[in-house]
Amino acid sequence: MPILYLAPLQGMTDRIYRNLFPLYFKGVDLAVAPFLSATKSIKPGSLLRDYSPDQNSGISTIPQIMSSGPDDFTRLANALFDIGYGTVNWNLGCPFRMVVKKGRGAGMLCRPDRIEAFLEKAVPALKPKLSIKLRLGLKDPDEILELIPVFNRFPLDELIIHPRTAVQMYDGEVDLDRFGKCLDISRHTVVYNGDIDTVRTHRMLAGRFGSVDRWMIGRGLLGNPFLAEEIKGRIERPYKEKVQILRAFHDHLFAEYSQILSGPAHITNKMKEFWTYSGSFLKNREKIRKSINKTYRRDQYLDVVRTIFDDLL
Repeated sequence: MPILYLAPLQGMTDRIYRNLFPLYFKGVDLAVAPFLSATKSIKPGSLLRDYSPDQNSGISTIPQIMSSGPDDFTRLANALFDIGYGTVNWNLGCPFRMVVKKGRGAGMLCRPDRIEAFLEKAVPALKPKLSIKLRLGLKDPDEILELIPVFNRFPLDELIIHPRTAVQMYDGEVDLDRFGKCLDISRHTVVYNGDIDTVRTHRMLAGRFGSVDRWMIGRGLLGNPFLAEEIKGRIERPYKEKVQILRAFHDHLFAEYSQILSGPAHITNKMKEFWTYSGSFLKNREKIRKSINKTYRRDQYLDVVRTIFDDLL
C-alpha cells in the first residue's frame, strides 16, 4: 500500500486544515507543514501554540524549516523535538523569488559547498531525524546529480524530490528521467512529489518507479481531497456524496477560521484561498471560483456559497 503525504502549501495546509482534513477524507498518512523560518524571533510559546500535540490532532505532521544557517536551523529543530517531533524537514525546494534571492530554499541548490557545510555542522547537533525537500536545481536540472553524493554522506531520513527546477515554478513538464537518475544514485528513501492529480497519473508513476512507495501530493489533493482514498483502491464515491462531504468540510473550516480571524475581509479572504485550489472535481468549477472572488463581506460570501452548494445538489 502506498504511503501518501500531504504537501506543504503556504496559507493553505495550516494546523486547522490538517486537523479537520482526516475527519472528512481518508488515505493521507503524513503531512509536511508549511515552513517556519528559523529566525531568532520565534518564541517557544508560539511553537507550543501552533505545534503542540494538543493543537495538532489531525494528520501526523513533519514540521518544515526554512534556513540557510545551521545554527538557527538546529536551535529550532531541537525545540520542535523537545515538544514531540521526531523528524523535521529542511526546505531546499521553495522557488519563490524573495526566498531564492536570500539564498534560502531552492536558492541554495546551485551551491553544493554551502549545503555540505550546512549538513556537516547541523547533523551532529540535531536531536530529530532530518528529511529534505528539494527540486532538481535552481536553473540547471543537473544540480541535483551533484547534490545526491553529498546527501549520501549523511544519515538522512528521506529525500522528497520535486522533479522541476525552481525557475520552472509549477510550469512545464516534470523531468521523470532525471528523477529516475536520482533513484539510481541515492542511498536514501526517496519520496516523489509533483503533478499527481489523478489515479491514472499515480499508477503510471508507480509502474515506472517500482522502488518508490512514498508519494507527496499537493494541488492535486487540495483540488480533489478524495484522491488519496481513490489511489488506495477504495470505491469511488458518487458525485453528490462528494459534494455533500466537501460542503461539510468547508463549513467546518469556516467555523474554525472564524474563531481566530477578525474583521469582515479576513475570513472571506481566507476562504477565497481555499477555493483557489479546492473543488477541482466540481461541475462549473471556474464559474464557481469567479462568483466567490466577487464577494467581500462575510454574509455575502455565505449566501453565495450556500447557493452554489444547493445548486450542485
